[in-house]
Amino acid sequence: MANFGRVAFETLGCKLNFSESSALANGLLEAGYARVRMEDQPDVVVVNTCSVTDHADAKCRNIVRRAKTANPDSTVVVIGCYAQLKPEEIAGIEGVDLVLGAQEKFNLAQYIAQQEALKLEASTLGRAVVHRGEIREVTSFHPAVSAGDRTRSFLKVQDGCDYFCAFCTIPLARGRSRSADIATTLVEARKAADAGAREIVLTGVNIGDFGKAQGERFLDLCAALESDPRLEQVERFRISSIEPNLLTEDIIDFVAESQKFQPHFHVPLQSGSDAILAAMRRRYRTDLYKERMEYIVQRMPQAAIGIDVIVGFPGEGEAEFQETVSFLQDLPAAYFHVFTYSERAKTTALRIEDVVPVPVRKARNKVLRQMSLKKQWAHAARFQGQTRPVLLESEVGDASGCRLGYTPEYVRVSVSGTEGCAPGSIVAVQLGDMSEGLVQAHVLESLT
Repeated sequence: MANFGRVAFETLGCKLNFSESSALANGLLEAGYARVRMEDQPDVVVVNTCSVTDHADAKCRNIVRRAKTANPDSTVVVIGCYAQLKPEEIAGIEGVDLVLGAQEKFNLAQYIAQQEALKLEASTLGRAVVHRGEIREVTSFHPAVSAGDRTRSFLKVQDGCDYFCAFCTIPLARGRSRSADIATTLVEARKAADAGAREIVLTGVNIGDFGKAQGERFLDLCAALESDPRLEQVERFRISSIEPNLLTEDIIDFVAESQKFQPHFHVPLQSGSDAILAAMRRRYRTDLYKERMEYIVQRMPQAAIGIDVIVGFPGEGEAEFQETVSFLQDLPAAYFHVFTYSERAKTTALRIEDVVPVPVRKARNKVLRQMSLKKQWAHAARFQGQTRPVLLESEVGDASGCRLGYTPEYVRVSVSGTEGCAPGSIVAVQLGDMSEGLVQAHVLESLT
């Protein structure tokens, strides 16, 4: 097959973006491109953007500058949520040649096949060429899996969201909730297994909604993945994030009894104040959230629970923030992902007049991050001195050559004595002290 050039991918944001970048890169490989790193002077740079985190424009501009520094003649393509939401803003960034929306990005190879014509059109327009349809017209589901990228693969099982929370632009960037059926999803999982994945992380925007249109359930998918003989070499599955109202006791029971699904849940909370949850248009209140956490711990006392929380949402006074602090303090969490609220165009939160000053938002973020560190340390300390299985990654943890990996309970471990252990090996280690956010350990024996 002809070689059409070298392409580099720069991906921002969530695991879903990483799975889609991998799938798009594989499509370009099949079309004759070679995937390289940014420093290898690629002919094409694809920037997969995010709109959830702050300063999406600044991050995008920085990557474009790096791309043009690496190769001034490169073709720069911007895709992802930011591209769907603000295509004209991106088109005005110097150095960008092509902007593709939520549906159009899946035709990436076709759009960049004629690079010279594309760059000529962009030069004539004085801005990037934009191909972006209306989000309401995006109804198809495109499977994706980060097969071959790492020991841990991200499997996209769902896309879009029907919830329209007051702070969130995801439904505007990705469209309504949709997924493939179980049979199609199993085919994608097998691709990851065939590429050597030992752990598969199920990802999406709202994965608890999986299969709704097909009359299937997320629980049915989990059971099918666990029992598929063609996935026998996959030792571990993880659920990336699931809404508390969709995390049923049946799902928790399944994970508790599973041989492959790990005792690890990431469950967005966003606020510990019922008044703020109502203003956010969340579909649960703190009593339901607490019930779910208690049931997880009842079934799996050592499970890792991650929590998303937003500080500084409009209307969050000191009393509401202290409600969140107290609620989080009492929860059996292993870590938090703390987000500082920032205004997003076309979201209903903009209608709320009681705006929290930015310095107050930042101060509250710091408080919860400190609490998260304490929770992380306490979770890791529960396993000190225990022997646990760790899935080794290729990444080296420090100058001494220690290798990184996770226990089933999502404890990040730096492992010594790994000479002769290939990436993807599962080894038994004895957990020691934590240093710089990593638990130190030494290989006792290889389990695989």
